Amino acid sequence: MNPRLERLHAYPFERLARLNASATPPARLKPIGMSIGEPRHEPPPMVLEALRANSHLLGTYPTTAGLPELRAACAAWLERRFRLGAGRVNPATMILPVNGTREALFAFVQAAVDERNEPLVAMPNPFYQIYEGAALLAGARPHLLDTTAANAYTPDLAAVPASLWRRCQVLFLCSPGNPTGKVFSREYLQQALELAERHDFIVAADECYTEIYLDEARPPPGLLEAAQAAGNEQFKRCIVFHSLSKRSSVPGLRSGFVCGDAAIIERLLLYRTYHGCAMPVPTQLASITAWNEDAHVVENRRLYQEKFDRVLPILAPLLPVERPDGAFYLWTEVGADGDDERFTRELYASQGVTVLPGSYLARTAAQGNPGAGRVRISLVPGVAECVEAAERIRAYLESRDR
Repeated sequence: MNPRLERLHAYPFERLARLNASATPPARLKPIGMSIGEPRHEPPPMVLEALRANSHLLGTYPTTAGLPELRAACAAWLERRFRLGAGRVNPATMILPVNGTREALFAFVQAAVDERNEPLVAMPNPFYQIYEGAALLAGARPHLLDTTAANAYTPDLAAVPASLWRRCQVLFLCSPGNPTGKVFSREYLQQALELAERHDFIVAADECYTEIYLDEARPPPGLLEAAQAAGNEQFKRCIVFHSLSKRSSVPGLRSGFVCGDAAIIERLLLYRTYHGCAMPVPTQLASITAWNEDAHVVENRRLYQEKFDRVLPILAPLLPVERPDGAFYLWTEVGADGDDERFTRELYASQGVTVLPGSYLARTAAQGNPGAGRVRISLVPGVAECVEAAERIRAYLESRDR
């Protein structure tokens, strides 16, 4: 077996299951899961209809490159959403459909890393665990960039010495951030691109939360937008990852795309052709309807905005909760003894609410574990259930602090 598998850490939800295994919540309380970032809003009806109408095409092998119509819909959405201008994204050479961003992030790193040169893959800490696992299995060393309240949850790129940037082959950025909700400015993204140009690495922007933001007047900027504004109209050294899971509340559809530098997309297509992960044709056709329609996304955002409006006043008197720039997480300190595992287990045992210890999403570095003492609360259930969960969390905190 591949010896690199031994380098992988236990996945956060595996650790969470072990943590809560011996706890028994009160039978009178219906469990409420707020640990996984799994949207539970109603899927758009037109997506479901497209799936039903095209189910007969399951007898057709899909191509890895996907349907031209899907690539065109993805390109048009990028141009519309990030104000790139018509025709600025070439759907034939810059777009590749993927089975959700998780699969794409992993595949991209395997295609991008040259293990002959002691490669580094730089990433925020805390982070989405696929960044680390993909780096380790590709033969690279993860280089962790702590994101804490002290640096406004923004990786300090200027603090990385040039000797490490020269070994860097991929820099992962996630905006809005998971779990912090931090949105990076266009200027910050351009700083990353300047470093990539100087030291010859790829900036990989995980933008799967880019359509979940709380101020309709301020949509998060994207990497392609930043590149174009800096004169990089061919998106050299850029690759972005987008998904319908969060945007359209269809995580089970497993539909997304990658876009960017045509030379990178060409090599990633070669890798994925052998990897055997083409998107089924009915899924592609359903995805076209989702990318072409924006009204359901506005309603999706409104529901998340309502959840924050309703939940924050319940929790704020007892927890230092803050409204994030984007995404649908609360990333809060647990108070008291700062033990995020204890908080998580006691909350589940007493109230049947499941959250995720922040330490499970990060790794211990020189300054400690930047996720320790925090929990991630996913506001993915319906509005009423989120309110009930907040009231239960408050009840737990009040009983704990007596």
